[in-house]
Amino acid sequence: MQKIKTCRGHWAIALCILLCLTNASTGIELGTEANEFTIDGKPVFLFGISYYGSLGAPRYYVLKDMDDMQRLGFNWIRVWATWGAFDNDVSAVDAEGRARQPYFDRLRWLIAECDRRGMIVDVTLSRGEGVIGVGRLGTVEAHQRAVTSLVSELQDLRNWYLDLANENNIRGRGKKPKTLSFEVLAGMRRAVRDIDPKRLVTFSYVGDATEADLRHYILDVGVDFLSPHRQRRRGCAEQTEEATRQCAKLMGKIGRVVPVHYQEPFRRDFNRNRFQPSAGDFTTDLRGAIESGAAGWCFHNGDNRAASDNRPRRSFDMRKSRLFDQLDDEERKALRELSRIVRDTTSTAEGFETRRAKLLEMLTSPKMLAGDIDSGGYTHRIPVAKSTRTYPSKPVWCSSPMACPSALAAIKCARGLPCSNNSDSECTQMKTR
Repeated sequence: MQKIKTCRGHWAIALCILLCLTNASTGIELGTEANEFTIDGKPVFLFGISYYGSLGAPRYYVLKDMDDMQRLGFNWIRVWATWGAFDNDVSAVDAEGRARQPYFDRLRWLIAECDRRGMIVDVTLSRGEGVIGVGRLGTVEAHQRAVTSLVSELQDLRNWYLDLANENNIRGRGKKPKTLSFEVLAGMRRAVRDIDPKRLVTFSYVGDATEADLRHYILDVGVDFLSPHRQRRRGCAEQTEEATRQCAKLMGKIGRVVPVHYQEPFRRDFNRNRFQPSAGDFTTDLRGAIESGAAGWCFHNGDNRAASDNRPRRSFDMRKSRLFDQLDDEERKALRELSRIVRDTTSTAEGFETRRAKLLEMLTSPKMLAGDIDSGGYTHRIPVAKSTRTYPSKPVWCSSPMACPSALAAIKCARGLPCSNNSDSECTQMKTR
């Protein structure tokens, strides 16, 4: 009898290992190509929602919230690995940057659950600020250790990316400096690449970046995509489209195109006197992001800073109520409209082709075609004729750039280059060569 039990135990262990390996090999993988995100190699617009304090929420709240997210078309969430708002520290790493239980295991479960649902997770680090209430990662060494802890322990899950430092260009409120130098950030980026070469990395910043800023972010640090947090004030939603186009032009000048990801726009109850966004503001901001070629956008939410108890706290504190039960009527109205916009413009074949046409018009403008375009290790320099809409006189390998499988392929096609490293095999409509 003992031998039978032992045998069954061994089989159970073997089965668990097999299931783990199977799950790891069938999960989704996030990537980038030119100015777009990809999931399993296919272009996708990331439509997300802030879910900051989720590591402190009951699991059944999380599951119910995620059902609502998927119903509305959300495909990514933003979670903080250093979160301690309202005297409730749910950080996945400790002050020295080491895994902190049970929250690290909760983070792993959350990412795996999102993987099962085909969703992406933003894992953000910060050194402590404002409502967060914890002075974590007070030294560069601790911050570096947190980076390596997350990347090493979660390497098998391919549906998450790392924000090295939230809003790194603003000063902290305490005695400890919040910002990290570009040299330190570049070192952290290299450390991630040494552990996990395909892991996507960014760091977020406040405001619209200058050309000098972008050179530091993209060339010196080596981020895989940009994560701007635009200013929160009246009229900012109407400026998002032009801000994205300007960013694309600056990237063309410096010679490398990466996705622009609006990871944390404005929100309700941040500063009512200055700006209390309506449903129309949210929809205008999202439309501007989509139409100008941004790769992702987030429905940001947080605590009511005007209330004595900060309620509703929304994603900042979900111990007593899940996120969707804390949203106000204006936010619910916004979500219905945002869901429709994403469905019509990025989810359907017609909407995707319309979006690609607008992206192509921007990316193949003479200014963008002149000079180097570097994305994913594929760099070319092709001179442009002085006529405003004349492309290089080389053979085009497909019937039109619209037939190309991605934005990067379209750039190459418009420049008279093969659409991919595999010559013409990826083009959907071929000319006679």
